[in-house]
Amino acid sequence: MHIRRPRPGASARIQPSEITPESVYLNRRTLLQAALAAGVGGLGTAIAPDAVAAIETRSLEYRRNQKYSLDQPANSYEDITTYNNYYEFGVDKGDPAANSGRFHPTPWTVAVAGEAEVTGKFALEDVLKPHALEERVYRLRCVEAWSMVIPWVGIPLGDVLKRFKPTSKAKYVAFKTVLRPTQMPGQRYPVLEWPYVEGLRMDEAMHPLSILAVGLYGKSLPNQNGAPLRLIVPWKYGFKGIKSIVEIRFTEREPRTSWNISAPHEYGFYANVNPKVDHPRWSQARERRIGGGLFDSRVPTLMFNGYEQEVASLYRGMDLRKYY
Repeated sequence: MHIRRPRPGASARIQPSEITPESVYLNRRTLLQAALAAGVGGLGTAIAPDAVAAIETRSLEYRRNQKYSLDQPANSYEDITTYNNYYEFGVDKGDPAANSGRFHPTPWTVAVAGEAEVTGKFALEDVLKPHALEERVYRLRCVEAWSMVIPWVGIPLGDVLKRFKPTSKAKYVAFKTVLRPTQMPGQRYPVLEWPYVEGLRMDEAMHPLSILAVGLYGKSLPNQNGAPLRLIVPWKYGFKGIKSIVEIRFTEREPRTSWNISAPHEYGFYANVNPKVDHPRWSQARERRIGGGLFDSRVPTLMFNGYEQEVASLYRGMDLRKYY
């Protein structure tokens, strides 16, 4: 199964200030104002850039998985590492790169718990063994109506989960982000309920497109992109891709997820890319391709982010307007 897509035309890169929809920009300001009104004192009205340089990335050994890669040019490393969402470091697109320098992604452990035979706390290296790393070029689609093409390096999530021998009671898998407000300044604001949590149904987690990423562009993940371990589920909106994972828990019931806790009328558990269902404050019918140029970069959004052929069977019979 090869995932092939039309190759977009080349054009000039646009600046982040030209990309963010006004409604998104204003909503972030509202969130910060609400956080300050809630009594967070002494932090100012914005998070100051971190003066400490981010920990250097390292080169990784991997092979390209053509079967699961888009036939499209990837966004530049600069695009991917300077324009992204990671609210633990701030709510604006440039905040993660500016404010993540004090974060230390090594050493790292991941706790495995819940409905599985093998549980405990494991070093990241032991979680990844014995799987070989592979590069997959996936499209990332954010709920704010922008997208990128990114060459992730990682391993299939299902292969990792099988090693922990989930029991028949394991219907879902839940993930949790590290809680380090001294290193992650965004966690000092009650914009969300910290730590960040996410989850998948087991069949979604076991799907071969779902991966745990440890790198991009052949190097280990930068702090601002979720170092050292993050989730990638390419047919879902980007907020499902939880970063800096410290816990994997197998559960019998649907787990709580951060954006659904914060705004249940706007963000559901599934978060499948569906251009037919608008966000309450903007349309999802079209998207802006970051780096695609100012006038020719807005294109129709594809169902399941273009992975409909591969994943639609997971949701056969479900009302995707109700289960958004």
